[in-house]
Amino acid sequence: MSDAHWQRRSILLSAMGALVGSSASLAAVETLRGAHRVTLALAARQSLYHLPLTLADQLGFFRQAGISVEWAAHESGAKALASVVQGQADVLAGAFDHLFGLHHKGLNYQAFVQMGRTPQVSLGVASRLELRSVMALKGARLGVTSLNSSTHWMACQWLLQNGLLPEDVVFVEVGSSPLVVDALRGGAIDALCNPDPVMHWLEQKNEIRVMGEARSLMATRKLMGGQVPGACLLARADFLQRHPDVAQALSDAVVHALKWLQTAGLTDILKTVPAQYWLGDRAIYLGAFEKLRESYALDGLIAGDAVLNAWRAHARLPGRLTSARLSVGQTYTNTFAMKSKNRFAA
Repeated sequence: MSDAHWQRRSILLSAMGALVGSSASLAAVETLRGAHRVTLALAARQSLYHLPLTLADQLGFFRQAGISVEWAAHESGAKALASVVQGQADVLAGAFDHLFGLHHKGLNYQAFVQMGRTPQVSLGVASRLELRSVMALKGARLGVTSLNSSTHWMACQWLLQNGLLPEDVVFVEVGSSPLVVDALRGGAIDALCNPDPVMHWLEQKNEIRVMGEARSLMATRKLMGGQVPGACLLARADFLQRHPDVAQALSDAVVHALKWLQTAGLTDILKTVPAQYWLGDRAIYLGAFEKLRESYALDGLIAGDAVLNAWRAHARLPGRLTSARLSVGQTYTNTFAMKSKNRFAA
């Protein structure tokens, strides 16, 4: 056999060895190339409100499900929703209550997997002020992520529960980034309704006194009169019909993350969540997580009685419609979450 032949054979064997040795990485590349791409709009991406999405991303569950997510981050749920309605994003990660306003406008959207079982927000008053009750907020400047956002609606629920009307305070849009701390410290607002870990961080730093919280199941039932759905993934109904594989992949990744979360320890959380999400204090971040642990959904399924109760609570807000104008069953589907639940059953 000639030297030239041996040289060609050696090169071929080396190439084959390299291919075998890198089969995992090649498979990953091929998976990425073949993945469905979807743009997901959300607010407060680094908050614990979206922990299931953070876990699905960091643990590779989106990739395993065959989905490639492009994140469209906004300062509030209302702005994130607007980007979906305007066609700039495919799917919204946000409060279930957005669906009530969408259906009132004749827009057929549906939630298709649930991430949270409570609103996961709290209301706090600046510690520098001598305000000891929600009733004392009359005339105060109350910071929310934006009007017609979950923080705005929940703040209104606390006001109503304590004998005030929404017009008794001045709502100030402050977004959901850590910059809300500057607004509070600088005196631009007197009180704040926001998700964690920002609210827990402010509480631990003695910047606010928490007057109301909808983190735990018990506190949520007390405020809302029963169980309600929290954060969900929602999209236009015809998008779900045209792209069931995309919806199923998103549902699978979220339910996989929820399943992982049920047995995760605090060390697992720290190893998985990027350090920049901790607001510079991992102990406070973990403390905030512990307060919210029970609030995360177990299997992604949306309960019909919780939806009905959420609508009743939402209808209490001034300017809302009666339940006669809405078929709550059209606001959600469990088709995808049920398949995901069965897929990741113990």
